[in-house]
Parts: sequence; C-alpha cells; structure tokens
Amino acid sequence: MDQRFDVTERFADGAQYIAGRLGEGGSEGTHAVVDPATGEQVFSYRLAGAADVDAAVAAAEAAFPEWAGATPGERSDAMHRFAAALTERADDLARAESLQCGKPIKLSTEFDVPGSIDNTAFFAGAARQLEGKAAAEYSGDHTSYIRREPMGVVGSIAPWNYPLQMAAWKVLPAIAAGNTIVLKPAELTPLTSLMFAQAATDAGLPDGVVNVVSGTGPEAGERLVSHPGVAMTSFTGSTAVGRRVAELATATVKRIHLELGGKAPFVVFDDADLEAAAHGAVAGALINTGQDCTAATRAYVQRPLYDAFVSAVADLMATVRLGDPFDPHTDLGPLISHAQRDRVAGFVERARGYATVVTGGEAPGGDLAKGAYYRPTLITGAPQDSEVVQSEIFGPVLVVLPFDGDDEGIALANDTPYGLAASAWSRDVYRTGRASREIRAGCVWINDHIPIISEMPHGGVRASGFGKDMSAYSFEEYTQVKHVMSDNTAVVRKDWHRTVFGDRQT
Repeated sequence: MDQRFDVTERFADGAQYIAGRLGEGGSEGTHAVVDPATGEQVFSYRLAGAADVDAAVAAAEAAFPEWAGATPGERSDAMHRFAAALTERADDLARAESLQCGKPIKLSTEFDVPGSIDNTAFFAGAARQLEGKAAAEYSGDHTSYIRREPMGVVGSIAPWNYPLQMAAWKVLPAIAAGNTIVLKPAELTPLTSLMFAQAATDAGLPDGVVNVVSGTGPEAGERLVSHPGVAMTSFTGSTAVGRRVAELATATVKRIHLELGGKAPFVVFDDADLEAAAHGAVAGALINTGQDCTAATRAYVQRPLYDAFVSAVADLMATVRLGDPFDPHTDLGPLISHAQRDRVAGFVERARGYATVVTGGEAPGGDLAKGAYYRPTLITGAPQDSEVVQSEIFGPVLVVLPFDGDDEGIALANDTPYGLAASAWSRDVYRTGRASREIRAGCVWINDHIPIISEMPHGGVRASGFGKDMSAYSFEEYTQVKHVMSDNTAVVRKDWHRTVFGDRQT
C-alpha cells in the first residue's frame, strides 16, 4: 500500500469546511500536520479563528430548518448514502488516519475505518427509531404525547487519538436526530474529519449540516463552546480540559456531553484462564499504542496467578513488532508526537524510583529513533497511590499489582477518580457478575477488554464524564423531549379553574 497520498493537493483550498466548501482559516497562526513515524511535516494550514467559528455556526443555523424539517426517512436515506460514500473512500481514509496519527495500517483498515462506516449505517437506521412514551389520556380529559426534537446547532470537539471515529461518534447521532453540527477536530489531526465532512456533502447532505473548523482549543474551541448560537456542546478529551468546557458551556446554559479520561482496571481472579488474561492484557494495554481512554492500564491479579501473569505478559510484550505504520506486519506504531512520547517516558523514569520496570521503558534506536516510538512497558511494585497507578499516562504502559481477596480486588479497581471502562477475568459467573455490578464504570467487559459495537453505548461516570456515544442511547443526548397536551372536552370553564376563581361547578 502506498503511504503517500498528496495531503497538500487534497486540501490545497484550506483545512476549514464550512457550508460544503473547503477554505482557509482566518487566524494569523498556522499549524503543521506531522507524520509521527518520521517527524516530517506532511501538511501546513491556516488555523481557524473566532470569525471562522462564527461563519460555521451561521452555516449550521441556516441549514437547520431544512434538515430538522426532513422526515426521519429522508434523513435515513441521506445517511445510507453517506455510509456508501465513506465505503468508497475507505482506503484513502485509512491511509490518511495512519499518516497523521502513526496508527498501524492494520488498525486503521480493520478497526477505525470499518467501525466508522458501521456507525454511519447504524445511525441511518436509528434516524427512523425515535422512541417516547405512548400517547394516552393520562389526565382523563386530555391526550398527552411526546415529541422528540433536535436541539439545534451542536458544537463538538474531538480528540487526536481516534480522529475519524470520534468525528463519527460526534456527528452521526447529532445529524440523525435532525441537528446540524460544527466539529472542531484536534489541530494535530484534522485530515480525516475533513474527509468525513466532504463525504457527507458528496452523499447529498445539505450544505451546512456538517461543518469542520480546524483550530486551537483556546481560540476556536472556546469560541465554539461559548457561542450563543450553539445549543449543545459535546467534548471528548482530558478531564482537565473537560472542566474548562463545562465552565464555558454552563455560562450560556448549554446541554453538555463529556467523555473524559480513563484509567481502566483489568481485574484477574485466581480462577481465570491465565493465557487468555495475559493476551487480553497485552492487546488491551497496547491498542493504538496505549492512546485509548479505555485501554487496560492497571492490572490487578489475585496473588496465586500474579507471578505467572507478569511473566506471561512480559514474554508477549517482547513479541510486539514496532515499525513503519504502513508495513502490514507492524503491531505498534509511534505515539502521536515526540512531546507525547517524552511525557510517557517521564512517567516511566519517575516510576523507576519506587517500582520495577520489568520490560520496555525506553525509546527504540536505529531507524525508529526519528519517530515518536516507545517500547511496550510493564511495571510492577508500584504503590496504589503512585502516579503511574492513579494518572492517565496515555501510552504503551501497563502496571500490574497483586491482590488477595475479591473484596480487595474490586476496591482497588474503584480506587481512582475515573470510571470509564474496566474488565473482570474469571470462569465463575458469580464472581464476574459481582464485578460487573460493583466496579464503577460505564462499561465492564467480562473475559475481554476493548471491543465496542455500534448498538451499545460508550461513556463514563465520575471524572470520566457523563453522557453516551454510539447506540440509540445517544439520541438522549442529542434530542430534547417535548410534552404536548391537548384538551378533549371543549368545555370553556374547566373544573381546575376554581383554584384561581369561583367554586366547583355542579
């Protein structure tokens, strides 16, 4: 597969997509898209400024009446065409995603792109499935029914770790419900979000339904969140930035959907299948080079299996192949940037003072030295209150700790501020059932870790945020419920009027 499709030619008109057209940003600043596998610049663009955000919101507002007024069937048909347009572009999307993120091409082609297309097809069907309470005469004299209506313009901010999938998770439920949207991708990774929006236009969605502004958080992001024309804000990113988003959105009384950080526990009970758990831990910890908010980061292993688990994980990590993301045999690509690699390395270096680095813990040399690579790393002996256990590292680092009784294992799993995802490993359905009930997380996998499906929701609790992506549950985020109550009596003076004037009628 050819690595280099010409990004500069593809986006020669700019990296803003407003009202169905590419254009240059109005900010004085520029930003470089860098291939993290080589450190080479592949594209430079003018950043969006406040005026670009205003123009995108205006385009979304102008498109809203037509799109919201379309029938669910019409929106569904448009989104089926959207899914087909994405399928036609699957190869380009995969190459662009691997180029800007450093993802192994097998991850882009087997996970990111098909998952995004499947999401689009799912929401094409979901557009026709708006649920509500049955109409009835609940008061006796009136018929009540529910309307589920779009919010208006949605302003969404997506992260750099899954640019295409996060664009899909933000855009699809919003537009399926009849909203229009302005999406701000991470400035590091705008390419596939722009391609996603172009595919929507090519599929026949009206201009202005999907808009993209590529800019920084402090300039474009804060303007989008605080914009008075935006009815709702959806944000995926760190908990620290999520607090700032909530602060800005609250000032204009917007609905907020936040999917924030995670520190997923991986709880292995003493009757678990050791081989399966070790394989699951390595895959769950290293997916997307560990840059996944649901990645397995804290493995708690019951003491009888602890030593064998550590040994098996170390052996498996040694087999993981680092390399060129466009080599189909590469298992692990670089981190998103050299700055992120150095951040991860800092966590590991500090951990050497209080824990044991069993394997990894270094950047590779040779041909990979110019990229933002870091070897798969296994740490043991870290205290529960240490930063490698409590803080989101967002890199290929797994920390393993022992526990004794089941109570302790579940308590340790819950002992961070986060609550996005977790997994429990056991052959005993009562043990896994208890873990699924008592571990505080938005998702608990049993004898697996990481798989997601369009039909089921994704979202966290506590410091991991609130609200759901994917699934029909996400319609709760992007619609507002209206109660309509109609009098059936044609009586001029209702009996309840006596509470304001007069007496009961006889």
